[in-house]
Amino acid sequence: MSRGAATGAALVAVLATAGCGGTGNAADPADDANGKVTVVYEDSTVKPEDRQAVDVIRKSRVLERTADWVNASVALPHDLVVKVTDKVPPGVTDAVTQPDGRTIYLPPAFLTELRGALADVVKDVKRPALFPADKYNADDLTALSTQFIFGHEMGHALQRQLMLPNLGLEEDAADGFASFYTVNEVGPNPSLAAALLFDAIARKEGKLTLEGFSSDHPVTQQRVFHFLCYLDGSDPKKFDGPLVGAGYLPRSRAPLCPQAWAALDYGWWTQLQPHFDRAFKGQGDKEQAAARARLISETEAFAEKLDEIRKEQ
Repeated sequence: MSRGAATGAALVAVLATAGCGGTGNAADPADDANGKVTVVYEDSTVKPEDRQAVDVIRKSRVLERTADWVNASVALPHDLVVKVTDKVPPGVTDAVTQPDGRTIYLPPAFLTELRGALADVVKDVKRPALFPADKYNADDLTALSTQFIFGHEMGHALQRQLMLPNLGLEEDAADGFASFYTVNEVGPNPSLAAALLFDAIARKEGKLTLEGFSSDHPVTQQRVFHFLCYLDGSDPKKFDGPLVGAGYLPRSRAPLCPQAWAALDYGWWTQLQPHFDRAFKGQGDKEQAAARARLISETEAFAEKLDEIRKEQ
């Protein structure tokens, strides 16, 4: 993750595919919804050259951990199968969620591609001080960035199965779920690993094309700034120094991040609240209420300093 304006990056083709579908929830989701997320490794389809990357993901259990959180928290109307397989729909080359939200595909060759890109990152990019030294290797970076990417695909699946309303592009909301889930449940490392990966890929894209500007995904160089902003905003006292002070997140963006994170956090808890699993509802309601209180507080604080922020722009 390089410093300055070139820091921003994201994976254009990775967090992909738009669509809609799925089924609405019952008044009490727990009464009628019993869908579960399962992760399936179709080993017989995996080519020899992709087995190492698949083994990295299997041993890390990053897919299963995300699946376990959704199973414990959300009452899905339908089962969701996550397939690590070479048997994918025509034209699929990266992580993708089907329009009905019931299947997510992770092609093994895609995981190999990620691991190769991150091996180059380890060789060519100085480790950010915030990122743990013992995890600055191709395997751990692959697992952590895959966890973030899978969070994006899970965001698609939840939107489509639960028919969640969007006030913008679905791709933005899916990016938001990746940050919401990983920052709250895992910590900073998935966001940081994804930023390292996305930055490396963005640098290889070259000049933006018409297709890049017109994509339903945000411009590649923007996306990692969103990821880092949400991370920074979740705990500015902890992250301002290593992110803003070190030059990874511009000082012009940082003042917006606490309120942006609070809005994202409250937004996803509120979207999921009608679909909480019965056993999770008490905890989920507390999380939603706390997120609402934080959003109110951060919005008031932002309003108080807005004039000063504008003067500095």
